[in-house]
Amino acid sequence: MSVSPSETDPRPAVSWRTRFARIQRRWWFRIPAIAALLAGIGVFLIWLLLWRTLPSVDSLRAYEPPLPTNVRGIDGTPVHSYARERRVQLSYAEYPPLLVRAFLAAEDRTFFEHHGVDYPGIAGAILTNLRSDRRPVGASTITQQVAKNLLLTNEVSYVRKAKEALLAYRIEDALTKQQILELYLNQIALGRNAFGVEAAAHAYFGKELRELTLPQMAYLAILPKGPSNYTPERGYDRAIARRNWVLGEMERNGFITPAQRAEAVTQPLGAIPRQTPRQELAGGYFIEEVRRQLLDRFGEKETDGPYSVYAGGLWVRTSLDPAIQGDAQDALRAGLIRYDSGRGWSGPLNKPRTKIEDGNWQQALIGTNIGLDYQDWRAAIVIAKSDASAQIGFADGRTGTLPRWAATMPVRGLGGTAFAAIEPGDILAVAPSGGDWALRSVPRVSGGMVVEDPRTGRVLAMQGGFDYRLSDFNRATQAMRQPGSTIKPIVYAAALEAGMTPASIIVDGPFCVNQGGRLGTKCFRNFGGGGSGPHTMRWGVEQSRNLMTVRAAAQTGMEKVNSLIQRVGVSDDRFPPYLSYALGAGETTVLRMVNAYSILANQGRELKPTVIDYVQDRRGKVILPENWRGCDGCNAPDWNGKAMPRPQIRARQVMDAMSAYQMVHIMEGVIQRGTATTLRDLNRPIMGKTGTSTGPTDVWFVGGTPQMIAGLYLGYDTPRNLGGYAQGGTIAAPIYKAFAVKAYKDVEVLPFRAPAGIRMVRIDRGSGRPVYGAWPGTDPKAGVIWEAFKPETEARRATGRLGEARAPVTRDPARAVQRREAAAPRDSDFLQREGGIY
Repeated sequence: MSVSPSETDPRPAVSWRTRFARIQRRWWFRIPAIAALLAGIGVFLIWLLLWRTLPSVDSLRAYEPPLPTNVRGIDGTPVHSYARERRVQLSYAEYPPLLVRAFLAAEDRTFFEHHGVDYPGIAGAILTNLRSDRRPVGASTITQQVAKNLLLTNEVSYVRKAKEALLAYRIEDALTKQQILELYLNQIALGRNAFGVEAAAHAYFGKELRELTLPQMAYLAILPKGPSNYTPERGYDRAIARRNWVLGEMERNGFITPAQRAEAVTQPLGAIPRQTPRQELAGGYFIEEVRRQLLDRFGEKETDGPYSVYAGGLWVRTSLDPAIQGDAQDALRAGLIRYDSGRGWSGPLNKPRTKIEDGNWQQALIGTNIGLDYQDWRAAIVIAKSDASAQIGFADGRTGTLPRWAATMPVRGLGGTAFAAIEPGDILAVAPSGGDWALRSVPRVSGGMVVEDPRTGRVLAMQGGFDYRLSDFNRATQAMRQPGSTIKPIVYAAALEAGMTPASIIVDGPFCVNQGGRLGTKCFRNFGGGGSGPHTMRWGVEQSRNLMTVRAAAQTGMEKVNSLIQRVGVSDDRFPPYLSYALGAGETTVLRMVNAYSILANQGRELKPTVIDYVQDRRGKVILPENWRGCDGCNAPDWNGKAMPRPQIRARQVMDAMSAYQMVHIMEGVIQRGTATTLRDLNRPIMGKTGTSTGPTDVWFVGGTPQMIAGLYLGYDTPRNLGGYAQGGTIAAPIYKAFAVKAYKDVEVLPFRAPAGIRMVRIDRGSGRPVYGAWPGTDPKAGVIWEAFKPETEARRATGRLGEARAPVTRDPARAVQRREAAAPRDSDFLQREGGIY
């Protein structure tokens, strides 16, 4: 008979639940269980509060650091960069091995061994922080620094440090060690507005990174801890000590030999003074116009898009010709100084915002951001003043002496000497004089100048004032001024389109028009006098006669005149149909006038003035202009036997090509015998027109050659009288001449090309009638000249009553000219007596 276990075992059966309950009461179970529970809660909290809030590491794979926009001139020469962070991006392979080792020794010697976090370092930092109530210290690895710099904020807290450590783990899983170092060395801030080691090499040593010596690399490695603590200017000794510590760490870790360290520690720091790259000073007004256009198109900040000006790393090819820019800049500045000279001292450039005390004069001067780049002039601040001299200081920290005798010019409008008016804190313009310094006066009058290629519309140079660092207002593009008589060629071009010819006779005499209503009658006059009778259109342009211009505009119709003014871009909007606008009453800019004359020189084809040729992104893709196409074969090393590549001309015709050439040919006479004869000895085909606005408040010249059209004006920013003697021919034209003498030194002499259909006819210069039996001479005032006519518009031979052709009238042109000039005033006499220049 079988017996059940329950009948033989006196102990009752125990369920598994009872047994587990007994185990739970054991200490060896409760402690691990509680620990596991707390760990689970901790993991959950880490996930809830930290892990799930971390930014994605995937963005680092496609990360592109903010890069400056680099600007190059017409020949590819670097001229400027737009940057808030100086940075040059390199790949890991481009970093010198010694530089990498220097940063590892200074920042993270176990970088290639850990997985993003240095636990012994963290433990030591925690103990230090528990013992101190100062700012918490950390033991961040390079990976953690990358996490903080690129994905986190600079908040000082244990929460941020925890996020930093967690993120470091994720970064190590996503990127290689080399990729992490590449991000770090490209991104790290090293002072002097340098981000990344390549930019720092230029900022501190003026060298490429690969050219640095071992001690120089070690110096860069100390800067991440605090660039301001180790500047050559204020922390030289600290910098040397810290650099030598890095060299010692490199030796201890086997990165360099003892001999290398021993030699390196003996070297001086070798850092250069902080300075602005010279290229930053080139073409300030031109470069600012480029920047403005880029900002309008691509935006300013990284948040504005991938091609932003200050972060997109754009490569911009401009039309700036540094040589021509220099010539235009020098000519305009010299003209401003020449006009302003003799009027006395114009006063200090500025005064600092803070009071000069306790030796803070250097910071006060730097804070005004005032500089000069004209010849050897410099901006200086008056530190102290005695009876015999003034002590002055410069932005680089050096000082000098301004003697009383070097500042004796009178103060403009006040009297007394400049030295007596100078006070401590004044910022002055000075120039070297022997071993001391002499006071200079920055002109109050200003102006603008533009140079354009009439074949393409590319702006080659732009100067918007005396010095961009004194005033960034660009008078070449922003100053709206009355163009005076420089508008007349556009008016006469409209008359030519309406059927007149260069030989058309127009009366230079009183001209009044009834304006109707309350406006009454308006009578026009010439500059300085009355009329002189009938003359050819050519003579009216050459001598700039107002009455002839108004009469031609009235005959043509102001609607047609203003239509052409608008089509050539002098104004976006059509001027009112008043005759005064034919004499330059409307407002425009230098750039617009130069472009209008370029259209004339381009045979009436439309031009859009441009300062940017094309823009490339950081990888070289052309993003502006849109639908840009390269010119295949244009850079071939040798002729391949095929036709030369020629760009297709897509410009529309905004005016009749023959009318445009006729006007250019007439304006060549302005140079030969008109209001700009000062340019005649340049000995090349030049067309142009002077201008003087009412007052006179502005004086102008616009003109040039088939290769370059330039224009300029001179006047006060707040318009006021320049003086009765001020005229375009005596002030503006000489400025252009000073430019042209240099700019055309090696430029080929080319004539203006006539379009198909133009007929060149010999005419009598005074009457405009055809001449037979005589030929034009080389004398600019010869009686017989070549004139440009459209087909079937030149004067015809007369015929008899029965249709018999009469023989052409033959005469001695020289004798005819003598008789006419005996009866009428000579051009030169008339100009002096009647004021023919306007």
